[in-house]
Amino acid sequence: MTLEIVPLSPVIGAEIRGIKLCLPQDEATRSALLTAWHDNVLLLFRDQEFPGESLNHSADWIGTLGARARPEERRQETDPYIMLVSNIRENGVPIGSLPDGEMWFHHDMAFVDTPHKATFLHAVEVPETGGNTKFANMYAAYERLPDTLKRSIEGRRVLQVFDFNQTGMPDLNNLDGIKHAVQPAVVRHPETGRRALYVNRLMTATIMDMNPDEARRLLDEVISHAEDPAITYEHHWRTSDYVVWDNRCSTHARTDFHPSERRLLRRGMIEGAPMIAA
Repeated sequence: MTLEIVPLSPVIGAEIRGIKLCLPQDEATRSALLTAWHDNVLLLFRDQEFPGESLNHSADWIGTLGARARPEERRQETDPYIMLVSNIRENGVPIGSLPDGEMWFHHDMAFVDTPHKATFLHAVEVPETGGNTKFANMYAAYERLPDTLKRSIEGRRVLQVFDFNQTGMPDLNNLDGIKHAVQPAVVRHPETGRRALYVNRLMTATIMDMNPDEARRLLDEVISHAEDPAITYEHHWRTSDYVVWDNRCSTHARTDFHPSERRLLRRGMIEGAPMIAA
């Protein structure tokens, strides 16, 4: 089939129209979807419903559904693949994970040696205002860096850290039991061959083999370019929206919303491979 592709912004994202992801796709459609995804970094599909376990197969044109990283004892959901991103509570207990408030820009799973390459979200309930997701193009972030910053960050390795108990940076002097991994600061995408920045505000703790204060100053300067509104798209969720993005060449963030409003999205991820240093 011929896909209808409508850009969401000048820098990142496209809406795909006229397709139901709950249904099996033929090889030509799968190939066209993958090409559109590589070209646009994230894809939006409106009015999607997923009966039964069809959500688990919604992105198999990208790859194999990946297991969750959050330890079983730290999550409410029993499904090892689908997370409930929600602030809803039953009998005072959250039904899911990552419930409330703002969340800084980040690459999903950057804190493990083999990060998942894609994430998808399906909106079940959304607040009237807030709870939006911002996406930033990390190809563009790298390309827009001044030459001096490119020279300073290229070839560097960074420490990526995430504490499942909080949404800020943990104490780097005690990482026992906290997920962390060393990754390239600039990566080469395995399919497109393009260079992308692989640092972010939420998880990038420091630059390896560099004075911590100097590393922090360099990261802050680089991250300021990586969060430039000129390379971002803010998605205002509608019920039944489905968005899938490439974690190797984008970051995303969540805006705050009133805690009295219900928000529920179902999230899955696609297995990846070790990041390739540019």
